[in-house]
Amino acid sequence: MHQDPLGGGTGTHWHEPAGTKKAGFGEFKKQPTPYDQFMEEEGIPVFRDLGVSSVKNLPLKPWKRTGGNGTYIQLYGTETKWGCHLVEVPAAGALNPEKHMYEEIYIVVEGRGSTEVWLEGEGRKHVFEWQEGSMFSIPMNAWHRIVNATNSPALLLGGTTAPNVLNQLQNADAVFNNPYVFRDRFSGADDFYKYREDIEPDPVRGLAMRRTNFLPDAVNCELPLDNRRSPGYRRVEPFMTNNTFYYWIGQHENGRYSKAHAHTSAAILICLKGEGYTYTWPEQYGVNPWKDGHADKVRRLDYGPFGMVTAAPGGARWYHQHFSVSKEPFRLMAWFGPHNPGRDPGAPGEKHTDYTAIDVNEGGTAIPYWMEDPFIRNEYEAHLKRNGVEIRMKPEWYEKPADTTKKMSTVV
Repeated sequence: MHQDPLGGGTGTHWHEPAGTKKAGFGEFKKQPTPYDQFMEEEGIPVFRDLGVSSVKNLPLKPWKRTGGNGTYIQLYGTETKWGCHLVEVPAAGALNPEKHMYEEIYIVVEGRGSTEVWLEGEGRKHVFEWQEGSMFSIPMNAWHRIVNATNSPALLLGGTTAPNVLNQLQNADAVFNNPYVFRDRFSGADDFYKYREDIEPDPVRGLAMRRTNFLPDAVNCELPLDNRRSPGYRRVEPFMTNNTFYYWIGQHENGRYSKAHAHTSAAILICLKGEGYTYTWPEQYGVNPWKDGHADKVRRLDYGPFGMVTAAPGGARWYHQHFSVSKEPFRLMAWFGPHNPGRDPGAPGEKHTDYTAIDVNEGGTAIPYWMEDPFIRNEYEAHLKRNGVEIRMKPEWYEKPADTTKKMSTVV
């Protein structure tokens, strides 16, 4: 018999089905996970939706455990995959010291301050300063304290692997009061939180990676050329404190937009600079949803700095496409939690392809501009004209290449 996740039984007696009838209810409601229950017990709001134009607009309530104000954010498609929250640090104050058995990264939405990090049983604290746009990672189960250096509240957006841990252990005390020290996650070196600019290839796909535990300014840091999502697209993957929590920072040039591409749920996009909008729709409605009469299945969110949107709201693969509409470049950060390409299903050593960067006619899931729904280009150009932004999408990008192959995607 399985343990009742809600505690206690229903009080009814189970009977075998009669004749050829099937056992069970047939239809049922999704039950709250241990992490869902944990969020509710924390006493702060839980925001659930496709996205939000700016996290600054979310309501905050006193958060006893942290000593600040906060709200949980669980965008559609991230349930059970990873966690997100917004925390406000009191003016000229600090959050409560804590440690926990899950990974945690932060980006500073507003304010300026410092963070203290230390290991259980060690008196020496590592202290580093941060400002708006800074990013940092808290090493697994290391003590830490976030301090506000100004007379105004500071606002930080956090991403965690808390759902993955709480849903497995089903015990908050084991998560927050575990004595184990992860010295492989926190070396104690004097330069542990020193920013490192060096670029190296990530070990999975060979894309640009920056191995650093602190990023002073994610909004304006240098990004290497990538070209995978749009011409001139730039991208880097910061790798912090040996985390499994995966994320990257990318930037589309002004007057340009990305190719639509499809993958399953986990990723959310956070705007760091510029303004834009994102379209997302289930892959089953094809590459031309407006033309084929499925416009009602397409969802859109407009957002600016520190707005966020889910790339695939739930279930199977969804197409999503991002559009830059401001006079400055459109910089996005994507958070995936521990669901990175290196953890795709398959046996070790099995060959995988970077299918989201390969066009659908060549076996991937990216829709080349010449195949996309005509509605997209027409709407985009009209939007840029209203904004007074130069259109920098070249006409030849919409022309079908003469040597185009026809091998449609069968990736699952």
